[in-house]
Amino acid sequence: MTEREKALSGQLYSPDDEELRRLHLRAKKLFGKFNKTDPSNEKKLAKIIKELFGKTGENVRIHPPFNCDYGCNIEVGENFFANYGCVILDVNKVKIGKNCMLAPNVRIFSATHPVRAEERYNGVELGLPVTIGDNCWIGGGAIINPGVTLGDNVVVGSGAVVTKSFGDNVVLAGNPARVIKEL
Repeated sequence: MTEREKALSGQLYSPDDEELRRLHLRAKKLFGKFNKTDPSNEKKLAKIIKELFGKTGENVRIHPPFNCDYGCNIEVGENFFANYGCVILDVNKVKIGKNCMLAPNVRIFSATHPVRAEERYNGVELGLPVTIGDNCWIGGGAIINPGVTLGDNVVVGSGAVVTKSFGDNVVLAGNPARVIKEL
């Protein structure tokens, strides 16, 4: 099994692997180009994102700056919007449904590290998938942690830290996030 396959299956992997370093460099070049592109050139911005991401809908808008690990592990549906300062660490799959909006400074992390110190200090890492359903709105500064799945029609309040999965039609807020309202 390659290091990339290990990462995508939630196993310990080495980020120093040649294939992963190459993919990371590719992503840094593409999001670097994206972040330097004239923000009024929405067609060029969309073209770069479509090249960077593993899968997108036709209508995808992201306001720079944007950063990620690999890009190729990110899938977004139709009518995706991310505001300024979005970071998606995609060492594992990050799937976001259609009609989703991310407010400024949203962080989505599939990347994590072993809890045991000796494993961490040996340089291995972990990745757990993140899935966000359709019609979701993630508020400013919210953090979605590794392994989280959010259902359809979920609203995450500004500054929330989502540490576990939630179903459809809820509003989440707090640290750790909890349901504050059902829709």
